Amino acid sequence: MNSRDYILEGVRVVDLSTFVTGGFCSLMLANQGADVIKVERPDVGDDIRHSGPPFLDGESPYYWTVNYDKRSVELDLKSEAGTEALFDLVAEADVFVQNFRPGTAERLGVDYDAVTEACEDIVYCDISAFGATGPWRERPGYDLLVQGLSGIMSVTGEADGQPVKVGLPQTDLITGMWAAFGIVSALYRRERTGEGEYMDLGMLDATLPWLTKQAGKVFAGEETGRMGTKDPVLAPYQTFRTKDSHLNVACLNQKLWKEFCHAIDRPDLPEDERFETNADRVDAMDELEAEIESTLGERTTDEWMEVLVEAGVPAGPVQEVADALDNEQTEAREMVGTMEADGRELPVVEHPLKFRHAESGFRSPPPRLGEHTREVFRELGYSGQELDRLVGEADPAASTDGAETATAADTDED
Repeated sequence: MNSRDYILEGVRVVDLSTFVTGGFCSLMLANQGADVIKVERPDVGDDIRHSGPPFLDGESPYYWTVNYDKRSVELDLKSEAGTEALFDLVAEADVFVQNFRPGTAERLGVDYDAVTEACEDIVYCDISAFGATGPWRERPGYDLLVQGLSGIMSVTGEADGQPVKVGLPQTDLITGMWAAFGIVSALYRRERTGEGEYMDLGMLDATLPWLTKQAGKVFAGEETGRMGTKDPVLAPYQTFRTKDSHLNVACLNQKLWKEFCHAIDRPDLPEDERFETNADRVDAMDELEAEIESTLGERTTDEWMEVLVEAGVPAGPVQEVADALDNEQTEAREMVGTMEADGRELPVVEHPLKFRHAESGFRSPPPRLGEHTREVFRELGYSGQELDRLVGEADPAASTDGAETATAADTDED
């Protein structure tokens, strides 16, 4: 694989973030060839390293999932040598990412104004729970809190049940994707203008645009609520019980609705005035569900899948995560692979972008804490003596004040 073919080859990212928001952002950039330097607290590192169980050979697999293709350096930002080293890195960088709680970057001396003194055209990404302005700006915020504040939990779960959070750190990942998108946009603008950029991104802000259908109902003056797997504007578009498990069926238009009914041998349903149009079906969702499940319950999910796939109807089983990661489609698309790390193979879930004229994909395993400190600073011209001083200054005792450096954008340890 020719690394010169990566779109972000030559872009250097200095990443001071912890956990998922910044980590997933810089992971996306690394997947496209950026050189991501992960700056970590001495001896402790990114807190996601300690998230578990499970642990494999003392490492958290959760840490792996957002840290492939990065280089780790340990720097004590409360020491003179650590601060000087950071700004030596910044001087050669294109992007700076941090997810400190508002005010922390200023206390550490790594705020936008300070960083631009070292690199005037830097693209600076400032991630926090609620952004740099507003009455909530200094509140701590985690994925669970933002899922609740954003309205996601009010529309997730069964109608007669309690609020339910999405079972993955959704708002962290959403924020990370917005951050990567903003950074690449700013880099493109820099190519045209020569100017750097400051980007202020709050997790709550990042999540609100994803409400789409539910926001549309509010804009129309309608109430939203938990509907299980039912959809607020489409029917049938939900999960149904079969003889042995569950099946998702997605009929987005009249053509698919009629084809579905024909495939399950229920030609009577499209003729029923309760289910004639999509609007009718949305109004009669419970009755529709009963009719469909009375039929789908006669066969197994696999049996129905044979029928529905042949008919071209959008349908699929509800898979376990292990099955989602290991099936013929995932294998054909090369979405899950392995890479060599210290004499063992680590699994890796690749990012989905597949370019025709550029390479995309991870090339190296998640770094051990401080694995590349000497390598990175040797590239900057540090002498052996300077490297010894830098590594020696990385005293764990000087970097354990988690209260100051804790970020508002850390994810729940799911």
